[in-house]
Amino acid sequence: MPEPRIEDLRGALNERAAPTVGLWNRLEGRPRTTDFDRALRVEVRDALWMLTRQWQLGEFHGTDGGSPVTATYSVAATRPSRFKPAAEHTSVETLKDDRPLETVAERRPLPFAAGADPLALDLRLAIGRRWLKLVGARPLLNVLSLGIRQKYIDRYPFALPDPGVPADTPRVAHPEVWSEMQAVAGRRMDGYAFYVHLKGGGDASEGIGGLLGLHRQQLRDLGARLVAWFDRLIDQPVENPALGTTNATWDPTRLEHRFSVAAGTPEIGGAGAEKVLTVQEYPGGTLDWQHFSLDPAHPLGGTATDAVEFHRTVFPAPVRFSGMPLPRWWAVEDGRTNFAAVTPDSTDLARLVFLEFALVYSNDWYQLPCVLPAGTYASIRGLAVTDVFGEKLWISPAGTGSDADWQRWSMFTLDTVGDDDVPADTGLLLPPGAVVVADGPPLEEVVLARDESANLVWGVEATVPTATGTARRGTEISAEELAHRLRLRTPPTAPAPAAAAVAYRAMNSVPEHWIPFIPVHVRGQDRAIRLQRAAMPSAVTGLPVPPRTSLLRQGLDQGHQYYVNEEEVPQTGTRLSLAYNRARRRDGRVSVWLSARRGIGRGEGSSGLAFDFLVDTTGTGGAGAP
Repeated sequence: MPEPRIEDLRGALNERAAPTVGLWNRLEGRPRTTDFDRALRVEVRDALWMLTRQWQLGEFHGTDGGSPVTATYSVAATRPSRFKPAAEHTSVETLKDDRPLETVAERRPLPFAAGADPLALDLRLAIGRRWLKLVGARPLLNVLSLGIRQKYIDRYPFALPDPGVPADTPRVAHPEVWSEMQAVAGRRMDGYAFYVHLKGGGDASEGIGGLLGLHRQQLRDLGARLVAWFDRLIDQPVENPALGTTNATWDPTRLEHRFSVAAGTPEIGGAGAEKVLTVQEYPGGTLDWQHFSLDPAHPLGGTATDAVEFHRTVFPAPVRFSGMPLPRWWAVEDGRTNFAAVTPDSTDLARLVFLEFALVYSNDWYQLPCVLPAGTYASIRGLAVTDVFGEKLWISPAGTGSDADWQRWSMFTLDTVGDDDVPADTGLLLPPGAVVVADGPPLEEVVLARDESANLVWGVEATVPTATGTARRGTEISAEELAHRLRLRTPPTAPAPAAAAVAYRAMNSVPEHWIPFIPVHVRGQDRAIRLQRAAMPSAVTGLPVPPRTSLLRQGLDQGHQYYVNEEEVPQTGTRLSLAYNRARRRDGRVSVWLSARRGIGRGEGSSGLAFDFLVDTTGTGGAGAP
């Protein structure tokens, strides 16, 4: 079917009634000899033909437009000043300028160590060593330093685990952990117990005899310094004692961070108002502007910081990129990038639009330098351009209009939460993030994988922390603890002799670092499904095997169930990791925090779980099969 004829081509172009992207005819020299000298001369044999082609291509039509010479703009910038996690029962806190936003957004409380220890052994030793070092550095206390050191060691000792107690299995089942526990018991000070004592309002000299009044005052001063040092050592979320919660942003049901920040309104007449920027899906890592969305329906409240306005006059520069066609006929292109050789399909709209820009409109664009302070939300209040004829043009943003308008074009702008018909935002966000974040080795690593054979989702604890603060493979940890529990069985029961060649098994076992998640219905709904943490019975005690990582122990110590949304575990799986991170602040100081991050898994898995099968009891094999 032939294409319809366009009678009024100029009117169709003005009304955008027909697509403007079509095909191009480009004049290129193609010599048939190995000598390029004559082709590079571009000989004109028919001057009239050349003039006719120039007239046909519209080169003689004046556009009454001049090139820009100077541009003056006014920019208003404001800093995010308040922070609040998306979870309920959390408080709004002041967002300080000296910390990267990743620190505040990802930080989480320090987890309890294995075996119900209040903290890992390495941190407890570090706090105790710091305290004894502070005491020994004081001249008046240095005379009594040896006596005071032993008194604090006796006052806050490390308890030696009992290999015969099942509760101490995580601390005695592993040779490395057990040897370190034996080395520090009775020889080093448990600094975390002393820190908790000071944090609760206790006196640093309490229980330490043989001290004078001057010594006790110095110990009180040193105790305040110790508390301040540890509070600065690792950044942790703010606690809400009245609500019994912390300002942690990690959403365990969605496996991502969710929070909001608020800044002042940079627009004219926006003094005292606020602009809320919400992050709904942040897996951790590098926090950039595309993670934020405007949320006018949930204000954080409080006093907004005023915007800082500054004006600049700059010189526009033409846009340049590799392969850009030169605007003059007598200029020879280098040929490194040949956009004319690209042959897109008629349905490849993105490539067609890019080619149209690169080949037709590339020399119509200019760029202006605009230096903005880091960690600000900026909006251009006005832009005036002066061309070579001395005329001043007022430039308005291209992305204005309704945010719900799907035909609106914009770039590097924020979307709005919800489907409300609100004005589109044209501001630019530079998050107050860290330039470089150093990631430590993972302390915990959990892989959530689907097992279609068992119709379950397994939380495989690939990396598990130990009581000393180090991390080991989950297979090694579970095998050593299982062997230790087998040794604790008193008396050991010998297996009964087989009465038949085959035996019936109701179910086999899986490794103890595999935590099952079973599908359950969402309360009040018949079709929606979510994943509930379950437990497998131990092969020794028959009791449920609890998770060893804090990522999967969510709510377990409080007696609560743990649910994960089903869509958070796709067919490719999900990988969760827990590690310390380190970054420099703007003033050069260091920020250290513990964070959880989410990544892509390795696909489906198989636990080998089977039910109702026969096994061979003769040891020859082949008598039974699951």
